Amino acid sequence: MMAAIRASQLIPDVVLIEKNPYPGRKLLLSGKGRCNLTNNCDLDSFIARFCGNGQFLRDAFKKFFNQELIRFFEDRHLRLKIERQLRVFPETNKSDSVLEVLKKVLHKNKVKIFYKTATKDILLQEDRVKGLLLSDGSFIAADKIILATGGSTYSFTGSNGEGMKIAQRLGHHIVPLRPGLVPLETKQQHLKLLEGLALKNIRLNFCYGKRKIISEIGELLFTDFGISGPLVLSLSGKIADWLSENKTVYVEIDLKPALSKEQLEARLLREFELNAKKTIKNTLKALLPKKLVDVFLELVKIMPDKKVSQIMRAERQRIVSQLKALRLDIHRCRPLENAMITRGGVSLKEINSRTMESRLIKGLYFAGEMIDVDADTGGFNLQAAFSTGYLAGESAALN
Repeated sequence: MMAAIRASQLIPDVVLIEKNPYPGRKLLLSGKGRCNLTNNCDLDSFIARFCGNGQFLRDAFKKFFNQELIRFFEDRHLRLKIERQLRVFPETNKSDSVLEVLKKVLHKNKVKIFYKTATKDILLQEDRVKGLLLSDGSFIAADKIILATGGSTYSFTGSNGEGMKIAQRLGHHIVPLRPGLVPLETKQQHLKLLEGLALKNIRLNFCYGKRKIISEIGELLFTDFGISGPLVLSLSGKIADWLSENKTVYVEIDLKPALSKEQLEARLLREFELNAKKTIKNTLKALLPKKLVDVFLELVKIMPDKKVSQIMRAERQRIVSQLKALRLDIHRCRPLENAMITRGGVSLKEINSRTMESRLIKGLYFAGEMIDVDADTGGFNLQAAFSTGYLAGESAALN
């Protein structure tokens, strides 16, 4: 949509091919239906949130970045707000407010939209774009085509990776598609008992051989298969890379990151002195969510009904150790279908970062999730889609 909008600001006769009955199905899901459309941090901080390939986007961001995107919507009477971690949302808290602005601009700019129309292939002549072959057998002549069909997540929205297959047939190398911003499955079965429990103000320490990744303090969510939540999703890309090497990966949950082991043991001793006649299960409710206590005691091998006054020093040390490093073994990432974004895509070596044009085929451009760039949660991926779409639209219109 952004590519078509920018192109239509510069030239007439822009056509948008949409396989769905309406545009923006995936956009409506973003930000849990609220559309976290960008992040208000500075350029260098923004690029740092991408997984290794962020520098490729510098030209696109210099052309159309967060402040330009904010002005784009606010100039069209959609008020935006900045929330924690500089995330930008519409004040309406509704993704369809963002979509309505885009649809109105497309209509105003007289972009011709073909709904319920799928692309079968792109036709070439001497390594130059000649047009589109549609699934109904019809042909649209075009000397500039922008492929912005997304990755392979949320396939029910129509984003099923077909654009990648077209690009591959045309000779492009596709970096293998894999899940990003995805929950993790653990080997421990007892986590099913914790399904739905959210832990706040905790820290994660992912370990792989001698390598470690220590998270910020944040939130974790237990699921029926393992763990999810903001901290897990943010680091899942790196964990997926580790898991692909078939080595042991585990995570240690620091349930009390604000306290050292010594401070935590002192706190525990105070609790024991004040509650000498209570069971360890009831005493730990002051330190842990109620739902976690039984599982925790099973891990430290202490009977729930044991009196605090009977707890031995070694048992107390096990409690402290588990509070600071509750270990879970990571089995695998959830499948691509369960991921928020697709990692991988058209190789950056085959795309001109200044124009988004293919280096192999004249007149073919790429935008959005088709490109091998991916980032953390917080509006970064959607801004990349808007920026690459804008640059591709401008380049296709002017070159």
